Amino acid sequence: MGLRDFFFPPKRDFVKMLQDQANKTCEGMKALYEYVQDPTKEKGDQVVRLEEEADEMRRILVEELNKSFVTPFDREDIYSLSRTVDDMVDYAKSTVEEMDLFGIKTNEHLKRMAEGLYNAAKDIAAAIPCLMKHPQTCGHHIVRAKKAENFVEHRYREALADLFKSSDVVEILKCREIYRHLSNAADRGDEAANIIGDIMVKTT
Repeated sequence: MGLRDFFFPPKRDFVKMLQDQANKTCEGMKALYEYVQDPTKEKGDQVVRLEEEADEMRRILVEELNKSFVTPFDREDIYSLSRTVDDMVDYAKSTVEEMDLFGIKTNEHLKRMAEGLYNAAKDIAAAIPCLMKHPQTCGHHIVRAKKAENFVEHRYREALADLFKSSDVVEILKCREIYRHLSNAADRGDEAANIIGDIMVKTT
């Protein structure tokens, strides 16, 4: 770091970096939704590729965060929001990989859960750019994201209830793992919405 950078550190737009990361996660959730409609190798590869791109965006954000003296809001909130958004697309990747590994066929439960995750991701991505200047609109998207999480959790419980009607223990165990990945992704979406809400309260 040069002397000029020490006294006049470059400004880094962390809101935009978070927005770009959330947009990438949204792309990943859309790709997951399309995959569970028709689980082809090409669609699965698309989810994996987007997850890798999202990981790189998070790596850059964390690197920039470590070099920054001044941030638009708490450093811990920036880091945590980035982590939870990234976790969502990580679970999308693990869903694809284990569906392929275990030979799990798609079903209506997977389709509806993936739809809910995509909707949650869209509202999280829409909330972030509104965070600083449009808190009312941001709050609206937070509520929608949390409703989408509730939708996924209801579908998760329905999927388990239906699954345990089977007597095939191996199939039960395999499918339960897939459902759990999607439920975990929904939990991360809910956590992201909560962090956005906390930031909004602190900055308005």
